Amino acid sequence: MPGNLPPEAASFVGREHELTRLEALLDDRRLITLTGVGGVGKSRLARRAVARAAARPDGIWWVRLSPLRDPQLLTATVAHAVGLSDHSAHPLDEELCAWMADKELLLVLDTCEHLVSDVRHLAAELLQSAPGLTVLATSRERLGSPGETVLEVLPLPFEGPDSDALALFRARALAAAPGSGAVFADPGRIHVAAEVCRRLDGIPLALELAGARLRLWSLEQLAQRLGTRFEVLTDGRAVRPPRHRTMRTAIGWSHELCEPVERLLWARLSVFTGDFDVAAARAVCSGGPLAPARVERVLEGLVAKSVVRRSEERGAGARYLMLDTIREFGHDWLAELGEVRTVADRHAHWYAALSRAADQGWMGPGQVDWYRRMTAEHAQLRTALEHLLTADPAAALEMAGALWFFWFACGHVHEGRGFLDRALAGAPPGDAAHAQGLWAAGLTMLLQGDMDRAQETGARCTRVAAGLADPEPELRAAYLRAVSVLMPGDPETALALAGPRARAGHGGRTSGPGWLLCRLATGYALCDLGRFEEAAEEARGLRESCAELGERWLRAYADYILAVAALGLGQHGEAARHVRAMLSGKRLLGDRFGIALGLDVLAAAVAGLGDGELAARLLGTGHAWWRTVGRPQMGGSPSLTALRDQGERQARAAIGDAAYESAFLGGAAASTG
Repeated sequence: MPGNLPPEAASFVGREHELTRLEALLDDRRLITLTGVGGVGKSRLARRAVARAAARPDGIWWVRLSPLRDPQLLTATVAHAVGLSDHSAHPLDEELCAWMADKELLLVLDTCEHLVSDVRHLAAELLQSAPGLTVLATSRERLGSPGETVLEVLPLPFEGPDSDALALFRARALAAAPGSGAVFADPGRIHVAAEVCRRLDGIPLALELAGARLRLWSLEQLAQRLGTRFEVLTDGRAVRPPRHRTMRTAIGWSHELCEPVERLLWARLSVFTGDFDVAAARAVCSGGPLAPARVERVLEGLVAKSVVRRSEERGAGARYLMLDTIREFGHDWLAELGEVRTVADRHAHWYAALSRAADQGWMGPGQVDWYRRMTAEHAQLRTALEHLLTADPAAALEMAGALWFFWFACGHVHEGRGFLDRALAGAPPGDAAHAQGLWAAGLTMLLQGDMDRAQETGARCTRVAAGLADPEPELRAAYLRAVSVLMPGDPETALALAGPRARAGHGGRTSGPGWLLCRLATGYALCDLGRFEEAAEEARGLRESCAELGERWLRAYADYILAVAALGLGQHGEAARHVRAMLSGKRLLGDRFGIALGLDVLAAAVAGLGDGELAARLLGTGHAWWRTVGRPQMGGSPSLTALRDQGERQARAAIGDAAYESAFLGGAAASTG
């Protein structure tokens, strides 16, 4: 079944009644909200329940909203999570509603309390548009939507020697101190452990924080210190509900028991939204008594105390995460220290530097690694850009422009255009960063089919580039202008703008993105003009250049041109070989737009080889992929539409209309995950 469920927490205990109730609600209701105090286990309960729930034909999709701070990015976050990489210029909420309209899926919106009104509005739109949609939200407060069913998640029962709270406390204690098993086997000491659970109100996160202390203390020491510290640390604010006070006090108690450098790291780590790696923690959080060389050891100390968790969501190196409740406490402490602006600046400039390094490395052998790394850092990139837009507009523009490949090649077109428009409006024009940002904005316009704006932006890029002593911006501007006229159907002008003569006039590095992209546009234009031999020669040159660089994304598009040229020359087997190579590269980089393009060409190739049924299935699968980018055949580009129609005609002729429709629908039902 398609979906993206996160790994389940290892310490899930009890909750059978809640699970049974929630499973029934998921079968019967369309909008369910799990509410409860921070740390009570709403997300864990949701994760366990949806894993046990009845399967949905279109999957179960988990959207983690805790790292999100800008409500304007809510729809983009949901769309990306469910696999919609919309490239149209239409409002994204409309496209998401249209995409979900015929889907039968379960959408989990996890941690909504800081976005309640926005989540309420989006959920209402989606539920109205998609009769087969069920939404499960977790939030410290209800959404307040009509038709919402609220299930309050209570703390674990803590009375008696067999309580769920005691079972969780025991599990966490054994994980922290494997030798503590004898403590829980002693009937005379169980009442002490039960008293700890009672004092902590059975709140799972509080129990875990306490259990982690058994690495250093005996159970009796823990109970004694817990009692005295609770009396000292209770904040006395009567406006807080008792369970909120318990959770806040338990975190404060854990904070007091940390070493001074651990408290300092805890506070500074609160600037991270989502997960992070050691290198980022070292760069952002070191300083004063916390030397860079100590950060990793201190971080491991916070992991041992359950303040920080290792994230299992990423495959490239160890990553770490703080739960929202703990992060909020740390951020309050950071404010007490007077370091909020200083650490936020460090965070933003670290990720700006990472973006520049990724820009430099994108066209090389590390491209796939950069794709994975920047995808892992998505939440941090957003946070950094949001900060820089107000704190340092020039740095924001430089960072947003350096991320051109992330917006253009990695499926974040709407988000990229939004950030770039804001950055361009807030920074002075005329320098290299402005030229790069303007060009990056033009790339997003191309993918959204906003060709008139892209053409205007390309002309502006040309004027700005003329004032810079660097031919690369001129080549990038030429590519932008060429594609903006090529897609609507003017290959002659595109060839004049980006062809060999134009490139020679600009000069520049033959390994730079501008030069290589112009070769790509040239290959497309030559195919459109029916000059297939020349197109193949251009594509082979582009492919060789990319292979020398170790680059994969553009190399796959060179394979695409070779496939289209082979089709034009009647070499259907050769076309199929090239396009399969293209699809392999595009899947590696998650390029949904490229996959959709490739499937249309592969369908035409296999139809030409006489396999009408496979061609129909491929066209159906291609249709499903085009839906995920929102603009089939780039909104009806003449050359792309003609190619797709050619495959359909040949497939229908080979197997008949009825068989074609059946195979097409079978392909369309295939997963695009």
